[in-house]
Amino acid sequence: MAHSDSSASRFAAPEARFALSAVAFEIAPLRAGLLSDQAGAYASFEGWVRDHHGGRAVLGLRYESYAELALSEGEKVLAEARERFAIVDARCVHRVGDLAIGELAVWVGVSAAHRDAAFAACRYIIDETKARVPIWKHERYADGDADWLHPLPPAAGS
Repeated sequence: MAHSDSSASRFAAPEARFALSAVAFEIAPLRAGLLSDQAGAYASFEGWVRDHHGGRAVLGLRYESYAELALSEGEKVLAEARERFAIVDARCVHRVGDLAIGELAVWVGVSAAHRDAAFAACRYIIDETKARVPIWKHERYADGDADWLHPLPPAAGS
């Protein structure tokens, strides 16, 4: 099925804006990379592993990806955001591997001249990433069961 990326943090290229990370990562350097004299606004999104899903207690999860395709599609999402919204720059990092409750699973950061564009682009990036990028979530439940969750069509995702 899918395979997970084994490197600590994997960008498609040095100028890449989308990355997969097999380890916890720091947000401050990512945010600092978005600073610009052109930017008057910054918006970000952090997605964390929660302790429940669909009325079931969750013990933890594992993200797996088709790394090459995930990096390519993630870059497309960020390029689309730069084309659609008046932003200065944007980045996204998604974890792969085993994560515990409370861990950071995904981060999106956007800089723009104005807050409306920053907020809109940030929302677009996380929504499209969840809908299109081939990253699968395997949740482990307290009742001993487990379930794979796949990206959902944009209308069905939240």
